[in-house]
Amino acid sequence: MNKKKLGNSDLDITNIGFGAWAIGGAGWDFGWGHQEDNESVSAIIRALELGINWIDTAAVYGLGHSEEIVAKALSLWKGNKPYVFTKCAQVWDKDKNIILSHDPDSIRKECESSLKRLKVDAIDLYQIHWPPRNNDDKIEPAWEMMAKLKTEGKVKWIGVSNFNVPQLQTAMKIAPVTSLQPPYNLINRKYEPEILPFCKENNIGVIVYSPMSSGLLTGTFSKERAANLSEDDWRSRSANFLEPKLSKNLELAEKLKSIAKKLNRNAGEIAIAWVLKNPAVTAAIVGARNPLQVNGVMNAADIKLNNQDIQDLEAFTA
Repeated sequence: MNKKKLGNSDLDITNIGFGAWAIGGAGWDFGWGHQEDNESVSAIIRALELGINWIDTAAVYGLGHSEEIVAKALSLWKGNKPYVFTKCAQVWDKDKNIILSHDPDSIRKECESSLKRLKVDAIDLYQIHWPPRNNDDKIEPAWEMMAKLKTEGKVKWIGVSNFNVPQLQTAMKIAPVTSLQPPYNLINRKYEPEILPFCKENNIGVIVYSPMSSGLLTGTFSKERAANLSEDDWRSRSANFLEPKLSKNLELAEKLKSIAKKLNRNAGEIAIAWVLKNPAVTAAIVGARNPLQVNGVMNAADIKLNNQDIQDLEAFTA
């Protein structure tokens, strides 16, 4: 599997990494419904068998559960240990209410907790999950703490997720930003005009999440499936999974399926391949909840789309 260096780091990462959001399970505001832990562990191990060399998780996924499942999978894996990326700045209370916190002491405490759950000596990439709401003044002290954790060796590299250009610039004044994690797919292209070029110009690695738009572009989704999403699946409340957007999104999935058929691949792989063709993108985070899903998407990086197919897809989503 091809690899690229992640921004200013020494991490050579595969074009696709395993995304551990969904395996956090149910019981929190942004869960994906019920998830069997043994399926999650098997999915991670299968991804590693296929050559994936990094896993992206977050403390908030399952309120710590995703990190614990990643640790369990790694304890069973006998090959080379993959890089482990996780995130901070979202904490929760005893009632499972999620709160954004950029307080430096909170970030340090979160880091210590993630190290224990993941059972690692250092986190390979530690990321601020979301920027502050309407108060960018909190970025500087938060990023100072991130840089301090790197100096102390608790984390090896530091990055951000969901930041815009001014927020990136604020952080960069204090310490280098190794990576940005934005949502990017054929449905959500808002990062293309400004943020992706900025990252490329400033040697900030880009690892995109939701390249298949949380399942919408896999070619296996339908109106019936959307209507039957469980109440504890965050997608049941998402505008992309509701009308009037749902019909157009499924129409796009059909276009992906038609291209996939010509290449003897599947729609999800075509969606991922489209994301990876952007020169600013280092790699894509691809989630899977069982080994079968892993087999279906983790080799998408070797697909080369022709210009006509790219034009057809981009004309539909312009």
